[in-house]
Amino acid sequence: MDLAAEELQFLSITDILKESIAIPKQSPKTFYLVTLTLIFPLSFAILAHSLFTHPIISQLQSDPIAASADWSKLLIFQFFYLIFLFAFSLLSTAAVVFTVASLYTSKPVSFSSTIAAIPSVFKRLFLTFLWVSLSMAVYNIIFLGFIVLLLVAVFMQNVLLFLFSVVVVFLMFLVVHVFISALWHLASVVSVVEPVYGLAAMKKSYELLMGKSRMGFVLVFSYLAVCGVINMLFGSIVVHGGEDYGVIMRIMVGGFLVGLLVIVNLMGLLVQSVFYYVCKSYHHQGIDKSVLYDHLGGYLGEYVPLKSSIQMEDLDA
Repeated sequence: MDLAAEELQFLSITDILKESIAIPKQSPKTFYLVTLTLIFPLSFAILAHSLFTHPIISQLQSDPIAASADWSKLLIFQFFYLIFLFAFSLLSTAAVVFTVASLYTSKPVSFSSTIAAIPSVFKRLFLTFLWVSLSMAVYNIIFLGFIVLLLVAVFMQNVLLFLFSVVVVFLMFLVVHVFISALWHLASVVSVVEPVYGLAAMKKSYELLMGKSRMGFVLVFSYLAVCGVINMLFGSIVVHGGEDYGVIMRIMVGGFLVGLLVIVNLMGLLVQSVFYYVCKSYHHQGIDKSVLYDHLGGYLGEYVPLKSSIQMEDLDA
């Protein structure tokens, strides 16, 4: 992040990855503690989820008599899992984005200052997440409608309707889902470093993504694909491995995959932060570091001058 603001727009995907890898070196202790306290629990929960639900699901399939009690266990577990996943996902995002922004402005960084800023940042991310959730709900309803249409086509043996449904379902999952995810990631950064959040952050994210949508698509798709492969390996070897793999082997593979997912999640958060600055540079929207410095200080209860409420792109870099 030592490059001039106008040079960031020329970064390739490889350059963004290199910049992201270099960021933790600027404050290794802070990133180590953030990773240990926030990203590790999140990553472990994502993989361990199937490890705990698999016995319950197996019981449901083998013992219909105990189905009622097992369904209750499964629903309660899923409820608390989703709350935990949601909370630690936003907490991890808040911590990493705030820390990267602080480093970008040469603001003193420490784990304690990052933790102190999280409550204020969390509120903004939560409101943005609600709008993203609304968008995903609309997307899922439409996606489900085409799934039903696909089943109808199979039942009616209508080849044209079947092909049309397959193409739409594929494009919606591959393009629309990834695009909304890219908007969400970028809107999360906007919610932290700019004086907007919620729907305004989503609109701002959309504007920034235009012109860099292909790069955003590749970054998000790659992240989702790697996470999917890790989950698949964990499920096939650790959860469903059974007698094919020894206990020690499953523990070793499980530990390795959890560690790998921790790295991937940390890199994903760092990349989305760097990608934000790349998009700002591409649209020639300069960021006044002094204004951003004051804006970040507002999360810590520091005095924030009146100028911090001005949109950053209206100021000279």
